[in-house]
Amino acid sequence: IFIPFACLPCCTVILSVLLELALSQYEHLGYPPGYPDPEQEQYTAPQLAADTPRIQLRLAGDKRKHNEGRVEVFYNGEWGTVCDDDFTIHAAQVVCRELGYLEAVSWSPSSKYGKGEGPIWFDNLHCTGKEKTLALCPSNGIGVSDCKHSEDVGVVCSDKRIPGFKFINTLPNHIENLDIQVEDVRIRAILSSYRKRIPVTEGYVEVKDGGKWKQICNAEWTQLNSRVICGMFGFPGERKYNARVYKMFARRRKPSYWDYSVNCTGNEAHLSSCKLGQATTLKPNETCAGGLPVVVSCVPGKAFAPTPMTGFRKAFRHEQPLVRLRGGAIVGEGRVEVLKNGEWGTICDDNWSLLSATVVCRELGFGTAKEALSGGRLGQGMGPVHMNEVECSGFEKSITECFFNKEALGCSHEEDAAVRCNVPAMGFQESLRLSGGRNPYEGRVEVLMERNGSLVWGTVCSEGWGTMEAMVVCRQLGLGFASNAFQETWYWPGEVSADNVVMSGVRCSGTEMSLSHCLHHGTHLSCPKGGGRNAAGVSCSETAPDLVLNPQVVEQTTYMEDRPMFMLQCAYEENCLSSNSGEVPANSYRRLLRFSSQIHNNGQSDFRPKASRHSWVWHDCHRHYHSMEVFTLYDMFSLNGTKVAEGHKASFCLEDSECDEGIEKRYECANFGEQGITVGCWDTYRHDIDCQWVDITDLKPGDYIFQIIINPNYEVPESDYSNNIMKCRCRYDGHRVWMYSCHNGKTSQLSLTPAVLLMWMT
Repeated sequence: IFIPFACLPCCTVILSVLLELALSQYEHLGYPPGYPDPEQEQYTAPQLAADTPRIQLRLAGDKRKHNEGRVEVFYNGEWGTVCDDDFTIHAAQVVCRELGYLEAVSWSPSSKYGKGEGPIWFDNLHCTGKEKTLALCPSNGIGVSDCKHSEDVGVVCSDKRIPGFKFINTLPNHIENLDIQVEDVRIRAILSSYRKRIPVTEGYVEVKDGGKWKQICNAEWTQLNSRVICGMFGFPGERKYNARVYKMFARRRKPSYWDYSVNCTGNEAHLSSCKLGQATTLKPNETCAGGLPVVVSCVPGKAFAPTPMTGFRKAFRHEQPLVRLRGGAIVGEGRVEVLKNGEWGTICDDNWSLLSATVVCRELGFGTAKEALSGGRLGQGMGPVHMNEVECSGFEKSITECFFNKEALGCSHEEDAAVRCNVPAMGFQESLRLSGGRNPYEGRVEVLMERNGSLVWGTVCSEGWGTMEAMVVCRQLGLGFASNAFQETWYWPGEVSADNVVMSGVRCSGTEMSLSHCLHHGTHLSCPKGGGRNAAGVSCSETAPDLVLNPQVVEQTTYMEDRPMFMLQCAYEENCLSSNSGEVPANSYRRLLRFSSQIHNNGQSDFRPKASRHSWVWHDCHRHYHSMEVFTLYDMFSLNGTKVAEGHKASFCLEDSECDEGIEKRYECANFGEQGITVGCWDTYRHDIDCQWVDITDLKPGDYIFQIIINPNYEVPESDYSNNIMKCRCRYDGHRVWMYSCHNGKTSQLSLTPAVLLMWMT
């Protein structure tokens, strides 16, 4: 094709626009570890004219993250707010940049973070986004406003800080009113015994200010400050340390001190919420008045604590029986569920705050809360709403000790509260990567393993590779849930130097924090297919479905039917009867335990069969397609756990039978339609359809446990498999059957101690 020379500039512009559009589709995915971030500008301190009003900013109010809140301005010795009139994302950008954050994410009008107090310092702000301080934006003038505090504006800033940011105090006479603003914070291990430990639990507290790491003088340091620092780094508590060793170290190496001390109350979720203390006073020999840099020693939760025999615990275990997290993609996040009277329930998000979320996180062995989530953001629970309008001081040992309203009128599971907790940095992401994918969320799995005395990157054998293994990979990389597990990756050309298999025989339970914690072969690998094009791969997603069976429907619809064998021919062909049913005459009867099952999708994305439509299996007898050959298992167990009867149900039709108000049905089986269950909808398998039973013909009278498992082979990834199991007590006297105490989850109803019962009753 001939392109005239004069058109080349036009073509170049068009191609650059197309490239930008192609790349923009992945912008929302961000840059996970292993992918370099775009280069950021270095911070330069603003040079303000002498007549520029000197102000300081902070984010206050009912926060759900430390980097969001009501915008408050300190001017003329008094804190005030900013009106939302004419406020834009450009003004939010100026606020966030002035506070040291890289950029603004969003802003909220109408006092979303609560009504402030004092003067409304700014109204009708017209910022361009380039101003060095909010005081330089055109406005009505400082203190000139016709607004009320119901119009106080709030902002959400990015998590990332400006590289090289340096705090400059323009109001030295009001230091006790100012929040801490630094580029970064860390615990730096000093003693050799702690440098080798993961996670780092003890060392100097250092702040990065103006691009340089500096220690804090311990003159005014308190245990409450240590509590906040430990919480930030994922530890629930602090402890004493051997100060004598650190005194010896400080004499040998001269510290570089930060200009200020720190003043925390102890219930802050992040150092940025603490107040600045007094300016550090150095002695003539440049040591601080206290004589030493601040040292903290933190206590890790049990899931992260090393033990002499087993090293780090390989799978996450909940520490407290009264509280648990469900539906989260990674350790330390999820919907908050509490146990009351033997039944798990949720917390309504009314008044849900960072303080209350932090109590939950510490109770479970994590640090402070990174975020308090509302609106069922991490999926909707089942059962009752146990707590509403929770208010904590931040020092409670358990969320059940906080004040709360026992009445949950008006609360639904659409308002389920959730948390994201700070967890210790374990370094797991450094030993795993995805290679060759079209975006950072997919690719061939490559692991860093020791081979012949050196660390090398290599692939994972795909034999037996499935959903549970893929879930662990996505969790380890912080990429959410697995959406697919691949046993062939020839279409993803990974690193050629990493083609060799370095890990085989991988079997995960799905709760592990790292792939290396799963069962796998040691030095003697076994992988007949080899690596390269046959290596294991994954694709990850930030959301996943979550199927939950309604136990009340099973309990209320159970009955028995005696049905002649000649009417069960199709069910026999689909193996829905006992194994010995083929040996009985056609005029004999089978006794069937029938029931309905109502399966809800409480997750964050639609439940879709793994198999595409062209591979669905046609069953000629029933005249329908099976999109999943085994969708549910129905089993009857004796009280000692022996299976005495069984059944199963293929997903011949996954569709939206009914939906919550405001949600439209998307899936319908008629006319070979698409199959699935939409978020907020449920699929009902009625008791009167074939295979919706357990064949109990040979069952002897007695007491049994009836169990249903949805998606038993983990064919479709879900955010929570623990609620895929439903169990009931069942009594059969040979003529009648009783189904009772049906509940979701692997465990039966738990007993509570008298102290706990008293706590809940009062």
